[in-house]
Amino acid sequence: MSGAPPVLAVGIVALEFAAAVTGFVASTLLPVVAVELDARGRLGLLIAGSTLGLFVALPLASRVLGRLGPRRTLAAGMLAYLGGLALAASARAAWVFALGQFAGGLAGGLLAVFGISSAIRHLDERLRIRVVAASSAMWIVPALAGPAATLGLAHLVGWRWSLLVPVPFVLFGRLLVVRAVRDDPAAEAAPRPLGRTLSVPVGAACVVLSAGWWPLAIAGALITVAGMSTILPAGTARLRRGTPAALGAMVLFAVGYFGADSLITVLLTSGFGMSLGRAAIVLSAAPLGWAVTSLLVTRRTSAFPVIGLSLTAFGTAVPAVELALGGSFGVVLGAWTVAGIGVGLAYPGLYIRATTAGSSGFTAAELATAVITAECVGQLLGRVVGGTLSSAGTTGGLVVSYVVFALAVTAAAGAASRASGVE
Repeated sequence: MSGAPPVLAVGIVALEFAAAVTGFVASTLLPVVAVELDARGRLGLLIAGSTLGLFVALPLASRVLGRLGPRRTLAAGMLAYLGGLALAASARAAWVFALGQFAGGLAGGLLAVFGISSAIRHLDERLRIRVVAASSAMWIVPALAGPAATLGLAHLVGWRWSLLVPVPFVLFGRLLVVRAVRDDPAAEAAPRPLGRTLSVPVGAACVVLSAGWWPLAIAGALITVAGMSTILPAGTARLRRGTPAALGAMVLFAVGYFGADSLITVLLTSGFGMSLGRAAIVLSAAPLGWAVTSLLVTRRTSAFPVIGLSLTAFGTAVPAVELALGGSFGVVLGAWTVAGIGVGLAYPGLYIRATTAGSSGFTAAELATAVITAECVGQLLGRVVGGTLSSAGTTGGLVVSYVVFALAVTAAAGAASRASGVE
């Protein structure tokens, strides 16, 4: 096993690149798929499959690892991924495409828990923080070249074959991961109550299938939060020092940053009256700032998460102020870039603390499930909050949304200050 940690690290980074490619390919091809499958009025169905698959996988992942062990879990995940992709690529109806996406999301969630739990067991803190930084950087090339390359490929070979582009990257990453952890013993059994944890995918289904009916979306968010409390360590809601505070900070960060990110093009085009081209420039500024800055954070210091999240809160608040007072493209571009730089500073150190068991009593698989749940549920809640507050389509609603997002990230900075304390 002497060569396992470097091989595992490269495999995890390769899988992050595959995830980035998959995300940009799917989002770029969505309008084409909708037209081809006569589903322009059912975009929610096309989008929801992978999200629901992920949320179903999270409560089940540690149990699957405990029953099947690493090698058979990896094999099952790969079969589900390839089968789902083949089903989506050959679909002649929207529901079949959604079912394929669901299988892919289920496999993605299962394999993500597998990869992160393997990293927790096998990689020391120094190597893990480098893996997190490198994984963030894996989104640069897909973000810059992915949409144009995907559209070009779809024009040449069609959207069905274009959906298969990520397969070689996924297979390469999985091969490296399985080589590194093939001799691992079976994971420990998971004692978490299954009934309550399954309320996470039930609530998520209400949110993603609400079709703009916000009472259902809000009810779904509340159900999701109730289930999430079972998956996260005790004391997370109270921001108990150590790992619980770090996971609480992850939730708050995801609510604020990803909520703001989901509405940034609406803010710029509807609020500021900018062109879609200019909005796209601003949209890409934060993830590029995040990725490049992460590469510069080679070691964790306790100050980085607090400083970084404070910068992100500032960068999130400025667009709201500018919209209320009347601002310029340059100011908003600079502010959103600062927000991304702040995430790049904060995320690696915060992620490391959130994936350190401390005295939580969590196994590696449970801790991996907890950190993925914290971030994914936070993203979901951020979109619900933003959609609800801005649903009237008024400038005031957008201003209030971004004030709320900035406050959420500010609260995340406060929680991060408790993450390095003794549990």
